[in-house]
Amino acid sequence: MKLSGIFAAITTPFDHNGDIYRVKIEHNLSRWNANSLAGYVVGSPAGEGVLLSHDERIAVWELSAKAAGEGRTLIADVSVEGVSEAAELACHAARLGYHAISSRAPHHYAGLLSADDSRSLFFRALADRSPLPVIISHDHPLSSIIKLSQHPNITGAIATAQLGDLVAAARPGFQVLTGSAPHLWDALEAGAHGAVLSFAAAAPYAAIATWEAFRTREAEAGLDWQKRISHPAVLISEVFGPAGLKHAMDLNGYYGGPPRLPLVPLSTEARAEIAQAFEGFSGKT
Repeated sequence: MKLSGIFAAITTPFDHNGDIYRVKIEHNLSRWNANSLAGYVVGSPAGEGVLLSHDERIAVWELSAKAAGEGRTLIADVSVEGVSEAAELACHAARLGYHAISSRAPHHYAGLLSADDSRSLFFRALADRSPLPVIISHDHPLSSIIKLSQHPNITGAIATAQLGDLVAAARPGFQVLTGSAPHLWDALEAGAHGAVLSFAAAAPYAAIATWEAFRTREAEAGLDWQKRISHPAVLISEVFGPAGLKHAMDLNGYYGGPPRLPLVPLSTEARAEIAQAFEGFSGKT
């Protein structure tokens, strides 16, 4: 499986009762499909996956898979605390036609799993049991990812730091994606194969334009796009989180809607700040 290009970490639409807004999943994907996104990561933190029940997560995967455009790579985020449940979710994702799974390291027992070997054991055990290739998601220690890259069913990693070192030291064929829109250009220059970005759910055109400029060696255009996306990307990923991302989507013709409790809607001031940051992207698919 080839991981190359821009993958959108998509949101989960909720109505004002906090229920999954199923028709809006189809609405959003129909618009995302109009862009040349490489694929979708479903149920990640950007999609409030931790706030979904087991059955809701599978339902969202199923609806998203049915609405995804032909040729898109589908990645199901199975981040949970236990190997058994993660492996069970991986089996559901395979049944629904997903191509890979992603997962973060467990964090609830962080004090007991502080050693790199303990956290790495989660990924090795999951990879042993998963019918789909495994992608390590976000900021696992570099030395551990390099070791884990030797596992035949661990196909890649989503990282934000030391990407050049990871690309150089991992096994041949191991694929590295950046998870940082504010540093997308630098990551691509460091050897990243592509990116998984929540920003791409709100403004896919801008993220893809940066990728295409890199691919066609148009550095001036790429750096200009990078400059334009950096501030709004920080706002919706690091400052305001899913609520900010959803508001940016609302501004650009997607359905963002409310976040799910205990996350709360944005203040009037925050909405205005995001609107100003995304003004140049309004109307772009």
